[in-house]
Amino acid sequence: MFSEILILILVYSSSSILGLAATEDLGFTYNGFQRSENLTLDGLAKFMPNGLLQLTNYTDQQTAHVFYPYPINFKNSSNTTFSFSTTFVFAIIPKHPLGGGHGIAFVIAPTRGLPGALPSQYLGLFNKTNNGNFTNRIVAVELDAIQNLEFNDTKDNHVGIDINGLHSKVAKQAGYYAPNNGLFQNLSLVSGHPMQVWVVYDGVEKLMNVTLAPVDVQKPNTPLMSFHYDLSPVINKNMYVGFSSSTTAVLTSHYILGWSFKMNGQAQELDLSQLPKLPRIGPKQTSRVLTIGLPVICVVLVLAVVSGTVYYVRRKRKYAEVLEDWELAYGPHRFKYKDLYIATNGFRDKDLLGSGGFGRVYKGVLPTSKIEIAVKRVSHESRQGMKEFVAEIVSIGRLRHRNIVQLLGYCRRKGELLLVYDYMPNGSLDKCLYDQPEFTLNWSQRFRVIKGVASGLVYLHEEWEQVVVHRDIKASNVLLDGEFNGRLGDFGLARLYRHGTVPQTTRVVGTFGYLAPEHTRTGKATASSDVYAFGAFLLEVACGRRPIESRAPDEYLILVEWVFACWSGGDILRAVDLNLGTNYVAEEVELVLKLGLLCSHSKAVARPTTRQVVQYLEGDIPLPELTSLTITATGLTFGEGFSQPGSVAESLLSGGR
Repeated sequence: MFSEILILILVYSSSSILGLAATEDLGFTYNGFQRSENLTLDGLAKFMPNGLLQLTNYTDQQTAHVFYPYPINFKNSSNTTFSFSTTFVFAIIPKHPLGGGHGIAFVIAPTRGLPGALPSQYLGLFNKTNNGNFTNRIVAVELDAIQNLEFNDTKDNHVGIDINGLHSKVAKQAGYYAPNNGLFQNLSLVSGHPMQVWVVYDGVEKLMNVTLAPVDVQKPNTPLMSFHYDLSPVINKNMYVGFSSSTTAVLTSHYILGWSFKMNGQAQELDLSQLPKLPRIGPKQTSRVLTIGLPVICVVLVLAVVSGTVYYVRRKRKYAEVLEDWELAYGPHRFKYKDLYIATNGFRDKDLLGSGGFGRVYKGVLPTSKIEIAVKRVSHESRQGMKEFVAEIVSIGRLRHRNIVQLLGYCRRKGELLLVYDYMPNGSLDKCLYDQPEFTLNWSQRFRVIKGVASGLVYLHEEWEQVVVHRDIKASNVLLDGEFNGRLGDFGLARLYRHGTVPQTTRVVGTFGYLAPEHTRTGKATASSDVYAFGAFLLEVACGRRPIESRAPDEYLILVEWVFACWSGGDILRAVDLNLGTNYVAEEVELVLKLGLLCSHSKAVARPTTRQVVQYLEGDIPLPELTSLTITATGLTFGEGFSQPGSVAESLLSGGR
């Protein structure tokens, strides 16, 4: 009898220690988080000294996970999922004022941590091979600030319920129904302000309700969305609960301030007064007496004397800028000229990064945030109204991709337009190809740049909410970040139009050697004309030569003809940049050169799409044999509105390489 009792005690003790979370009415509440909490953290996640749980910081392309450490029993003896509820307070704080990257997800998963999950649009939950697989057995509620057409997102600021993948079963615009009048109020997930989420699953009705509200608003009576779905076939008996997040090239920090969870009951309400405070956004506020009263007094004193008046007038002229009432709607996209003047030390030549027909580019550091920027000063003589032009600049400023230089905003001053970009420390690609003979990019770096720019073009042509035609793809418009990743920049000539429509632009713009023949005839720039320019770019990077070398011998004058001659002679690798020596992967170089010829086809319909270009470069599909193609003319462009066929053979010879 004693031995039986001893066995029961041991069994009970073991289950208490190893299966602490296996009870059917488990509940826990965290009003802030201390290092002593036994939560499981990985990736960028960490406890902050003030009690904040920081999921991510301003580090790009990383993941973070936080899980309750013990498995939780989610099913009864008949294999039916119990009811459960959770509530938590979160905040997303972007580094730049124009918005942030992807968001955060509450997740129910079969394991702590999610090995193999990718950052960026995958939110640290899945990867491109397992996304959507039933074997994932994952339920998530995502709070995402970016529209991703790859997952059929209909909005860029949304809440979604995900089952085993990021194609949300149901998604809604982020917001809440006001408790007092029931009217819907929009919320910006990347506002930097704390918000509270309630997730309630009714195991009897098979109904999941998700509710969102600002932290200072009581729980709305009407949920943001309701979803009828039986979770029993999806989740296992024992599961883990927690949070997942990830970062992109658009730097963002994610925080959890408090969390409560309950099986078979209502999660305990959080004590909002005990929750930790978020880091301050922007500079510390100063007294209005100092910011308003003192300058007014100074101005009055200065105006009292003639010398003060002269000084004041000159200073006003120095920082004068054009600002009309309609521009106020663009808010944070507009920079003050004075801030840009101070950031660049008065646009001095010492901080000049480059110059050309487009204008001059200066390096700067914003005085308040200390963010490094590049400021481009250009004269603007647009045929369309300035209002429409600025609206388009603001639209392009919403582009978010790791291979596209981020446009942060603009400023207008008299006849001058100033565009503000993220600073790229390694400059433009053409300088590494031509202007620094003591240093050249190796083939691995060049191939990575090529694939990065191609990925950015797919985003512009197919994945963003509108079609963006760049119209000026070339090495000098590809910038290199600190790790020599390529980012496409200079959208001064870009044009936008809706998917499925025909572009209306009839003005020929661009650079000699990159202009598609049909563009010079019709003036209409399309995604296909961008592909033509990308073909010239491919040959430029692989050969280390510009598309047209005016001082070169006749046989080397036009790059595409030279590469074609090498190909038709059976030795296409003869065109490779001599600076590479023999340190390159022959198969990759040959692929790039042949793809450059294919993209340079004179007929737009014969060129691949940008998505096909990426598939060729990644090896997902084989490149067509050039012997199966017919090129009627290379169509090299020599001036606006004029096109002259090159001397490339009328057709690619059968049996050529």
